[in-house]
Amino acid sequence: MEGQDEVSAREQHFHSQVRESTICFLLFAVLYIVSYFIILRYKRKSDEQEDEDAIVNRISLFLSTFTLAVSAGAVLLLPFSIISNEILLSFPQNYYIQWLNGSLIHGLWNLASLFSNLCLFVLMPFAFFFLESEGFAGLKKGIRARILETLVMLVLLALLILGIVWVASALIDNDAASMESLYDLWEFYLPYLYSCISLMGCLLLLLCTPVGLSRMFTVMGQLLVKPTILEDLDEQIYIITLEEESLQRRLNGLSSSVEYNIMELEQELENVKTLKTKLERRKKASAWERNLVYPAVMVLLLIETSISVLLVACNILCLLVDETAMPKGTRGPGIGNASLSTFGFVGAALEIILIFYLMVSSVVGFYSLRFFGNFTPKKDDTTMTKIIGNCVSILVLSSALPVMSRTLGITRFDLLGDFGRFNWLGNFYIVLSYNLLFAIVTTLCLVRKFTSAVREELFKALGLHKLHLSDTSRDSETTKPSVNGHQKAL
Repeated sequence: MEGQDEVSAREQHFHSQVRESTICFLLFAVLYIVSYFIILRYKRKSDEQEDEDAIVNRISLFLSTFTLAVSAGAVLLLPFSIISNEILLSFPQNYYIQWLNGSLIHGLWNLASLFSNLCLFVLMPFAFFFLESEGFAGLKKGIRARILETLVMLVLLALLILGIVWVASALIDNDAASMESLYDLWEFYLPYLYSCISLMGCLLLLLCTPVGLSRMFTVMGQLLVKPTILEDLDEQIYIITLEEESLQRRLNGLSSSVEYNIMELEQELENVKTLKTKLERRKKASAWERNLVYPAVMVLLLIETSISVLLVACNILCLLVDETAMPKGTRGPGIGNASLSTFGFVGAALEIILIFYLMVSSVVGFYSLRFFGNFTPKKDDTTMTKIIGNCVSILVLSSALPVMSRTLGITRFDLLGDFGRFNWLGNFYIVLSYNLLFAIVTTLCLVRKFTSAVREELFKALGLHKLHLSDTSRDSETTKPSVNGHQKAL
């Protein structure tokens, strides 16, 4: 009888493992297909040759797609875990959700950590070096020579990173035990290295997210149709049409020898056509879209940003009075045993919305920074090298998103797998400083955003605008034609 029970338990364990593996494979397959079409949308078409470089580009494309799929999985990891906990709590005995259990959630977290390390330290460096390799001098050119050069470069890169980590460990924690632990490659070295990368990702999020939160208002203002207040769209379309015809006549009258003037006029004509398209879209938009959708979206963005700042402020108070508020504090009750939100399912939904909002804001802020301005991918005109760089950047941001969300107190869901074993998460001063910096920088960015018009007028009234004291960011339209059809210079 005991033997039959043991066999039945083994069969049940085997079937559960097969079911979880199938679910993980299906989820990743969907993310891989979506990521593949996203990269194809931005990949430069001229990169498609029919020679050796085509094979190299194809391999780099597949590796980049894999990395982007892992990034998407890391973004969806925390929201999926939160909603799964609430579903298991609401329907504990439902037959149709038996596949959704704590073992599956822990497996997804472990896979996300494993694949993030694999992409960050192996696949993406291999794709970059493989793309840039030509083979060693004296060897026969071909795929094998390029693979050999790539492997040599990977070994040298690994030795370089190992030396940097040894030096960092000696400077931070000059202890014989910690130095000996670096010999353990799998149990200590890679988690320690990934912990450093995660800290760098959280610092990058600390820089990008406040900028993105203030930039989101400008981005949504460009995507939506603004209300027409004291504007005559017909007159503006008529003026822009005359300007388009004037530029077209000037372009036709120039000789082909004046190449610089022709390129400049073509660019100006393209800008005018784009502006005309926006004006026609505003004219065709319904009154509901103009007068209701735009204000509602702006108010929604303001509410989400305010809630995020308030949650961070509350988390700062909790850190000062409660040790369990630390990201590396006591373990929770487990998945499906208790709700982690005070407001139950509604609170969990709010946490998921805020997590996605922070991720979108961080990506917008990342590409809004001047240092990464030229890093922005363009449709059908992005090289594979730039695609690899974008995939690595998004992977670093997405892998740090669960850690940042838990550190800021956006959610109380415990970090599982290697995400919850980062050493710096147990440092009170680092966590408290991170929360304070996020709240202060976000508030300053929002104040700067909403007072920019007032500051511009004050500088003009005082005659200080000629000194360029006001920081004209890229969302400022002082040097561009305005959306209502008139140029600022006119």
